[in-house]
Amino acid sequence: MRVLSGMRPTGKLHVGNLVGALESWVKLQNDNNESFFFVADWHMLTTGYQDTSNLRENTLTLVREFLACGIDPQKSTIFIQSHVKEHAELYLLLSMIVPLGRLERIPTYKEQLNEIRRRDISTFGFLGYPVLQAADILIYNADGVPVGEDQAFHLELTREIARKFNSLYSKVFKEPKTLLSKVPKLLGTDGRKMSKSYGNVINIDTNEEKLRSMIMPMMTDPARKRRTDPGTPEKCNVWAYHKAFETPQEKLDEIHEGCSTAKIGCVDCKRILIESMKKRLSPIWEKIEYFKTHQKFVKDVVLDGDKRARIAARETMEKVENAINLVR
Repeated sequence: MRVLSGMRPTGKLHVGNLVGALESWVKLQNDNNESFFFVADWHMLTTGYQDTSNLRENTLTLVREFLACGIDPQKSTIFIQSHVKEHAELYLLLSMIVPLGRLERIPTYKEQLNEIRRRDISTFGFLGYPVLQAADILIYNADGVPVGEDQAFHLELTREIARKFNSLYSKVFKEPKTLLSKVPKLLGTDGRKMSKSYGNVINIDTNEEKLRSMIMPMMTDPARKRRTDPGTPEKCNVWAYHKAFETPQEKLDEIHEGCSTAKIGCVDCKRILIESMKKRLSPIWEKIEYFKTHQKFVKDVVLDGDKRARIAARETMEKVENAINLVR
């Protein structure tokens, strides 16, 4: 199976990216799937076009963090979106067949227009970014796309576009499947949507001291006003983090039972979580520091990945051009 996914270089990755996407990517590559993972720098411009001062630095940071989290350049193709111009070519051609009203009905479009008020995103680029996303996927004819729940609507549009193109011209594109991760959504430490603008994210390059300062103030089950009050883990955001970071089921069962019967308090519960997260994150912290001092290796990974991605993308574009009867 060929799989593809990407992330925007908006800053450092956080633990939601790790458990919601990257760990799924690593599993897919290790299961011998043909994997393409990219830095979506053009997508960053759809909402962040007014300030690109950190774009280059954030792009390389994202590649380093991909590597630190286990994306293996020997098993996966790691590349930068803007280095493969075929994405833009296919985006242009697909935009010709996508109805304007369909883009305006995508739920996240109006949501983000309301949420992002500090910047003017009432632009053609922002409206059309789901078509660019479709081009990202279809240019590699991916069989499956690992995504979070909030991206499922966009993938459905990708399938619609593939069907319409195949019907109008000839069958060029596969309809990619949605591959939801084990932890499709993790809230921020304050219980709201995880967002850098809310200050409720734990970056994957954090340290133990910062980790502790973020976890200890987290809200827990409001019914546990006293240490002796039993709780309901399903109502507690800390429990969601336990499920994301505690691998052995027996340990999860122990924490659930301890909270439900008041055998452990919320402070105890958070201390267990900190140790679990530290165990998972410590190897990543070490690798991030390693790749910071091996910049040439990181850039070589990108150069090699770009070449491989271009070859695959060019093959698809030749089929597209033939289907549309463009002179080549």
